[in-house]
Amino acid sequence: QPRYNKMGIDLVAGGRRVGHKVRTAPVSDNVYLKLLVKLYAFLARRTGSDFCKTVTKRLFMSKTNKPPISVSKIAKYMTPQEGKGKTAVIVGTVTDDIRLSELPALRVCALRFTEGARARIVKAGGECLTFDQLALEAPKGSNCVLLRGSMNREALKHFGHRCTVKNLHTHDNVKPYVRSKGRKFEKARGRRRSTGFKV
Repeated sequence: QPRYNKMGIDLVAGGRRVGHKVRTAPVSDNVYLKLLVKLYAFLARRTGSDFCKTVTKRLFMSKTNKPPISVSKIAKYMTPQEGKGKTAVIVGTVTDDIRLSELPALRVCALRFTEGARARIVKAGGECLTFDQLALEAPKGSNCVLLRGSMNREALKHFGHRCTVKNLHTHDNVKPYVRSKGRKFEKARGRRRSTGFKV
């Protein structure tokens, strides 16, 4: 009697996708955000524009995946040669940067502007747009430059890394949550082989 093994999961074909659900709507209850989703989902469906599809996808994202961007970063990517007649589009917050002494005139569309950032953009002869204004001006995203801020948060420095042959333990060389990294700090059970286990 031949023995048959149970069928496994075809990992190559993406049969086991655990813990990464793709959002189809924002989790937030913000009514204005939901209206923007309705608007851009409609535009994405009816125009087939990749710009609208990307904006819709980013509107669904969580707060940590919609990082803020400063006016200095926008100015860096929207130089007078490259950004002439174009609108910088940010699905997130635009913040001020006091380290930047001179700000060029910028057209910026974002979900939110801090008070200082809005004042500086307007004072420099620029313009702050909302997404519904942008939809009327450029429904397909023509002459728009999609930008987003850095996702490197300080919190990530404390998280463990993946185990490799060279670096077995998840929490080796990771920034501690305590004031110093010494004998008495973060060295209890779970961090020492002699006491329970080591991760």
